[in-house]
Amino acid sequence: MALDDHRRQQQESQVMTRNKNSGVMISYNGSPMNGDDEEELSRSALLAFRVKEEEIKKKKMEVREKVHAQLDRVGEETKKLAEIRQELEALEDPRRKEVTSVRKKIDLVNKELKPLGQSCHKKEKEYREALEAFNEKNKEKSQLVARLMELVTESERVRMKKLEELNNNIESLGQLAPR
Repeated sequence: MALDDHRRQQQESQVMTRNKNSGVMISYNGSPMNGDDEEELSRSALLAFRVKEEEIKKKKMEVREKVHAQLDRVGEETKKLAEIRQELEALEDPRRKEVTSVRKKIDLVNKELKPLGQSCHKKEKEYREALEAFNEKNKEKSQLVARLMELVTESERVRMKKLEELNNNIESLGQLAPR
């Protein structure tokens, strides 16, 4: 029994997915999807978005930690090299040219690190702005869906009232007609 229900749900899901992709929102049995199904789809999409967002945040934190670890290592290495340079200068080592060359390379690396850090901050700011814009549009969509549901409900109520009035008119005409 549970296996049949599972198969039926899979088939309905496949049909709804195909119909959704074609722009038609109908259920497996051919009837239009109700607000609960749309809401479930919205929840599912929102959940998927949140999962992706968490993955992005996690990846961002990993990258940030790697960058900070690399910067810390570079800082430590710079200090070590400065100490070595001082010792070498004190000894007037014959490798002074190599030390100078390494020091220049360190300076170049430091210069390259600065724009990378700025780029990282810029990307973080862009991400926050994009996320804020996404959240605003999602909120706007929710408000529009709620308004649509209000309009549909009101329309149905007005049509039912008109149908009742017409039915009453028909009944009263039926009573007035000679037999």
